Amino acid sequence: MRLSGFALLLLFALPLRAETDPAEEAAIQYLLSQVEQSPCQFVRNGKAYDGEDARAHIERKYRYILGKGHTLDAEAFIEHAASESSFTGRDYQIQCPQQPVEPSADWLKRKLQQYRASQP
Repeated sequence: MRLSGFALLLLFALPLRAETDPAEEAAIQYLLSQVEQSPCQFVRNGKAYDGEDARAHIERKYRYILGKGHTLDAEAFIEHAASESSFTGRDYQIQCPQQPVEPSADWLKRKLQQYRASQP
């Protein structure tokens, strides 16, 4: 009995793992791939990163949020994982070639609209 009580205690001590709706997860993965494949520079706290580094950072934040037991749809993903620094509160920016700098949230929302428009 003591061992099973200990095992139960460990189970409750583990962080919750949220499950995202498959359609929303597909949209989020699409957005992450757009970030990674983009020729744009992603500016976080004043420093520019390429798409691969930006994706890695945003995906870490997303996985952290899921690990805390929260579920996110694509809009919430943009808001909570991909639009501002958790430490400084500064907005992430995107600088695409021959385009003005813009908030990452605006860029990602456009990409999400394009994705959703292409879905049956």
